[in-house]
Amino acid sequence: MNQAKIAWITDTTASLSKEFIEQHHIHVIPLHVVINDQFYKETIDISEQEFYDRMKKEEGKFQTCQTAIADFVDLYKELKENYDFGIAIHASSLLTGTYQASVMAAEMEDFKLFAIDSQTGSYPLSFLIKKGIELTEQGLDASEVVGQLNALRNHTRLYLVPSNLDQLHKSGRVSGSQKLIASLFNIKPILSIEDGAAKIKDKVRTEKKALAWLVNKLKEDLETKSVQKVAIVHANDLNKAAELEKYLNETFPTIETEKLMLITVAGVHTGVGTLGLSWVCE
Repeated sequence: MNQAKIAWITDTTASLSKEFIEQHHIHVIPLHVVINDQFYKETIDISEQEFYDRMKKEEGKFQTCQTAIADFVDLYKELKENYDFGIAIHASSLLTGTYQASVMAAEMEDFKLFAIDSQTGSYPLSFLIKKGIELTEQGLDASEVVGQLNALRNHTRLYLVPSNLDQLHKSGRVSGSQKLIASLFNIKPILSIEDGAAKIKDKVRTEKKALAWLVNKLKEDLETKSVQKVAIVHANDLNKAAELEKYLNETFPTIETEKLMLITVAGVHTGVGTLGLSWVCE
């Protein structure tokens, strides 16, 4: 019996390396950012580094834009000729319409698709993709893979600490008075991606206390769960990311760490200098 040819599909919120994408032939649809009414495809027209450099130096509007369904239609038209079916894992459907566009395009092209709403993005999304590929290589069928990945979604963690509330204010996520109060009292909001949505999980005084909060959350999970790897997510602040990674390596010597640049569609809201931690409990 011939093994089914599976196409893997995701979007640029997955933060996958170019090497991994090429090695596993993953089809990545770019999300869009808009800088002063100029459209850019993530990772194609603009890198994370370029985006954050411009956000730091330029005045004006930094926004996100919905992925065109035509991009998915074109992709699935092509994949239909070469694959038996596809497995698509996308960023949270509550944060972007990418998942919905992917499903609709597959239906339009009559392409058999197993679609997963990851309810997250960044490192946890990349984890789900890698886990899915690993499971198919072990011989599990698509429905079993989807079931296991859906079960894993509740075990993903993604916490972000914006360096200030400027971008959250510009994008309408916080009011002017909230921004002023936070600035006066050096209050740091801690954002969490939970059940597919971005929530303010807590508010603490000073960045030092915010990072201690993140580390304590990791410690809490480690008391009852297994965590193999932790990602330090940053919005173009390699020095702070390196300091946090050093602290994690000293505190949790058995856990692997990696540094990841925060995806630009998230950075539009959280701003330059955002720092966070992410992991998946196994």
